[in-house]
Amino acid sequence: MLFYKEKQMIVLHLSFFAGSCYLWGETPAERIPKRRGRPPKNPKPMLSPFNVSRVKLGDALAVAGIKVKRGQKAGPAMIAWMPSLKDQPVGSSLLVSEPPPAAQEPEIRPWEVTPITLLPDEVIALLTACAGHRNLVPGVVIGGDVSFWVMALRFAGSLAAAGRFLPGVKQKNGAFVAFWEPVFLGEDMENLVALADRMPAACYCLTPDAVPPDAHAPTVLRSFTAMLIDALVRQEAALQQGKPKKKRGKAAGNTSIHERWLAALRAPSGQLEGDTAELVKLTSQVKEWRRKVYTLSAAPYRFCFRLEEPGIEESGTESAVEKRAEQPGAGKGTEGPVIGKSGEKQLNAEKPVVEKSAAKKQKESPKKKKADRREETWMVRYFLQLRDDPSLLIPAADAWDGRVKLKFKGGKRGLLREFMLTALGQAACFSPQVEESIKSGVPAGFTLDSSGAFEFLHNQAPLLRQAGFGVMLPSWWTKKGSKARLSIRGKVSSPPFQSGGGLDMNQVVSFDWEVALGDEVLSPQELDALARLKSPLVKLRGQWVEVDAGEIKTALDFWMKKASQQMTARDIVKLSLGAVHQPENLTLESLDASGWMGDLLERLEGEKSCTDVPPPQGFQGELRPYQTRGYAWLNFLSEIGFGACLADDMGLGKTIQSLALLQHRYEQGERGPVLLICPTSVIANWEKEAARFTPELPVLIHHGPSRKKDKAFKKDAAEHAVVISSYALLGREGDLFQKVHWDGVILDEAQNIKNPQTQQARAARSLEADYRLALTGTPVENNVGDLWSLMEYLNPGFLGNQAEFKRFFLVPIQVHRNREAADALKHLTRPFILRRLKTDRSIIDDLPDKMEMKVFCPLTQEQASLYAAVIKEIEAALEESEGIERKGLILSALTKFKQVCNHPAQFLKDNSALAGRSGKLIRLTEMSEEILAAGERALIFTQFAEMGKLLQRYLMETFGYPVLYLHGGVSKKERDQMVDIFQGEGGPPFFILTIKAGGTGLNLTRANHVFHFDRWWNPAVENQATDRAFRIGQQKNVQVYKFLCRGTIEERIDEMIERKVQLAEDIVGSGESWLTELSTEEFKDLMALREEAIGEW
Repeated sequence: MLFYKEKQMIVLHLSFFAGSCYLWGETPAERIPKRRGRPPKNPKPMLSPFNVSRVKLGDALAVAGIKVKRGQKAGPAMIAWMPSLKDQPVGSSLLVSEPPPAAQEPEIRPWEVTPITLLPDEVIALLTACAGHRNLVPGVVIGGDVSFWVMALRFAGSLAAAGRFLPGVKQKNGAFVAFWEPVFLGEDMENLVALADRMPAACYCLTPDAVPPDAHAPTVLRSFTAMLIDALVRQEAALQQGKPKKKRGKAAGNTSIHERWLAALRAPSGQLEGDTAELVKLTSQVKEWRRKVYTLSAAPYRFCFRLEEPGIEESGTESAVEKRAEQPGAGKGTEGPVIGKSGEKQLNAEKPVVEKSAAKKQKESPKKKKADRREETWMVRYFLQLRDDPSLLIPAADAWDGRVKLKFKGGKRGLLREFMLTALGQAACFSPQVEESIKSGVPAGFTLDSSGAFEFLHNQAPLLRQAGFGVMLPSWWTKKGSKARLSIRGKVSSPPFQSGGGLDMNQVVSFDWEVALGDEVLSPQELDALARLKSPLVKLRGQWVEVDAGEIKTALDFWMKKASQQMTARDIVKLSLGAVHQPENLTLESLDASGWMGDLLERLEGEKSCTDVPPPQGFQGELRPYQTRGYAWLNFLSEIGFGACLADDMGLGKTIQSLALLQHRYEQGERGPVLLICPTSVIANWEKEAARFTPELPVLIHHGPSRKKDKAFKKDAAEHAVVISSYALLGREGDLFQKVHWDGVILDEAQNIKNPQTQQARAARSLEADYRLALTGTPVENNVGDLWSLMEYLNPGFLGNQAEFKRFFLVPIQVHRNREAADALKHLTRPFILRRLKTDRSIIDDLPDKMEMKVFCPLTQEQASLYAAVIKEIEAALEESEGIERKGLILSALTKFKQVCNHPAQFLKDNSALAGRSGKLIRLTEMSEEILAAGERALIFTQFAEMGKLLQRYLMETFGYPVLYLHGGVSKKERDQMVDIFQGEGGPPFFILTIKAGGTGLNLTRANHVFHFDRWWNPAVENQATDRAFRIGQQKNVQVYKFLCRGTIEERIDEMIERKVQLAEDIVGSGESWLTELSTEEFKDLMALREEAIGEW
């Protein structure tokens, strides 16, 4: 068997058939039964060997907190049509069964499964629990079809939020049922089809009998979405209605049929009671009303509105078809309120141009006034627009005219009239002008003044487009970035930057403002003239622009009061990035800065690189070029007091860059303590790396039972350059850390504060520090929801409060896929997040082909207790043994210590739970998350076959991926198959190997991470194992991690080998037997348990 087949591993599936959802599952089979004798002509489907019983499905849901009403008693068995080979099904995942041979093509055959039938509310609960996860709970993996339905739920939710649904009533099994149903118009239909293209076959692979499914993915998705919409709308209606009130006066049975229909639309069952004849009549009425709506969506054309500027001549009805490739009306027409070169004298005159115009109009003849009104009139014309060719427009006048023959499908006059009347009736809900135009009998459009055109552009057009109508607007309005809006521009002047002078972000800087409309800077006189025009749309130098009288007055008042002002450099930075509300809520279009302020903003925006900072003199190491750039970037932001997140890919040296910064600031005279918070599992690594690269820095480890408290801690912290502690203690002892003013705070593995409500996240935000850093190897830009907590720690207030962040960024980006919101968020956060990947061209040449590092892991309390018990047992036996017996005792003790350091379950051999009991496993989990986030693969070596089995089980249950395991009991055939699977596209991310089985003869270059979970204490053997990944054909840099338990025999043996590195191969060439030559006292010292070995979680 290629994979560890644990019965608790379940792959969940959710299939849809005939309006119902069926939850079923697959689990590895102990053995697959074969049919005996000659197969019958029409064989009855057998129970799938991978079938998961309803009891186990129900248990899995219960653990996830999902209540199922029908549960284990739901319905008969169903038939799953699954790929099969030789009368055996092929599992949907490598977690279930081995892959079929490449030479054989599976056939689709029927297999019996026992699903649970889920109610719509239960489906929503399940999909909500599955969203964003690979596992529902440990050991229960979410199948690809379930993940697809999660996307369908989001789609249905967007329809419900936009109100794109209609009520209905239907007769079902002799009863009448009220229901809600989605309406797919415009882009919604396109999105439905695009989503359906991604639907896995498992979504519709179930049938009630041995008849193959005959389903069409868009149809299935449409029905599934309808089911969700009905449930979502009822849920919302129930929330809004609250607890139903008792009827007073008129009995419930005497309410009108329409009231009962509305009540049924809110009720969970939707059942509608009443007189049959009355219900039949209601059904007919609702059906007719709905038919009109669907007439619009089913026609080969759609109704279209085109807004035309003043000055465009009426086109009439000379031609039945207009071919318009470009947007109409752009730049045409010169009359109406105009601000331009020809009007500059009027604008700069003593009296506003509007007053002159008004005086002039008093003397004008009625005929002249009529011409002026025509020149200032906007026109909305009606068209039919073919869906297959949107550039083909049919004027409504031609469609009304029975004498014109329209040669296309659906072009009959009767159908067109019905369609247009229906469309106009629907559009009248959004536009009173449309409703008024219907009274003409054959409406072809309507006219508007400038205020009406503004209302149409701003409010009516978006509603009409959302409802599925075609809307054509002038190009100056629709083209991105061309809408000329009122904005302000800032100018900052500052002297050139003086090298070595430092930057004071509290320095006050002079700031000048300008007001612009579009690209044109306006004078106060022009602003005053615009304010007096009282028109929302004016022509500015030949271009129509939007003008808000209130905004104009606000801008004018602002300019008069604050044409020049003073601001701190820090506030100017925030303003330039959009991190604070703009002055008077006016849009800040640009900020032009010169001198050191301009230099600062250019560096923040990435237009200019940070000034190179030479490595500190006391730094005992060599920074690679990209690390030098990262260190300079960290130094730049810490100097100006802004928080920075170094999000480099795993293995690029975030630790060394941070230590270089600490050493540099220390040498510059910044001697205040820096608090470094990290997971318990890496405290020892930070301590070791600091001792190696920055030995001059005094380091305090605030961890363990002997750590200082209160005043003693404050005094101790002040005497050290770096204080290292854990997230666990940050959450528990936040008040203690708040008593110290830190020079800086560094959070390693900062994803630990992604949930802003946790104790540790709140404590991190409350710390006082001159600068803040965050280190993480995960791509933070991909997790919009996590950004607020990170940025609120780094630069408080930059993204607003949580509610503002949700309103302006989270919902627009994740729900509405708003590109502008995503760009704005990127603009705000980009200056403070630096992420480089190992594959970047600027990085890859700087990296060595192979990087090795030691990972020091603490023991859990349970491990420490077991370790102490082994010491006690061995010490007593050593005193009474000698010769071969003594050697055997020492080798046995080494094995026990290794087992304890690996995991208590390996030492106890009790098949107990694995999570949270081993420091090594906790660290492996943390690093594996980063590997998965980067889409990379890893080899994990152990010398113990039983530990490999435990690791395989744990990784499969935790991450939901298949995990290969090669040990001495694997045949050559299976071994070759494992290699092929791992090396292939889409192969598993983890491959566990025992040192003996996987140390030679394998080519596993798909992996670029190698873990030595326990040590062989033979460098030659370990290097040979590492070379399984580091071979010809490796396209990436290989990172090797050697796990050790701090303060235990593992660390001290490693130190002994390091001290005798030149003799290491001779010393350990025979394995671990050299340790048996140590004296009893030397061995006791070797195995002693030191205080720093024990971690706190």
